[in-house]
Amino acid sequence: QVQLVESGGGSVQAGGSLRLSCAGSGNIYRRGCMGWFRQAPGKEREGVAVIDRGGGTSYTEPVKGRFTISQDNAKNILYLQMNNLKPEDTAVYYCAARAWYSGCSWVVREFGYWGQGTQVTVSS
Repeated sequence: QVQLVESGGGSVQAGGSLRLSCAGSGNIYRRGCMGWFRQAPGKEREGVAVIDRGGGTSYTEPVKGRFTISQDNAKNILYLQMNNLKPEDTAVYYCAARAWYSGCSWVVREFGYWGQGTQVTVSS
């Protein structure tokens, strides 16, 4: 099993920055791709950024150039640096991991481990 705990959410004005963290424990060393997803009220959960075990990254179009995903393998922590935040970035942000060395994907159901979520609110 893998346990994931997010932190770092909050409220900021448009143009501001936040850094989210996701601490992993349990059999985290066996995990595959990790990623950040978000879910706004009334909308489906969507991908934001993913990173594979080798450090390769990918981003969805709305956040390219503004968000950066990174990982500290020694500490088992996943990060999401969010700059130039916009009101449309308002959502609950979730950390997720795929099992057993699986590669990266944007398919929500392919991620077997999820954190509890952290709220990010961006005001105009």
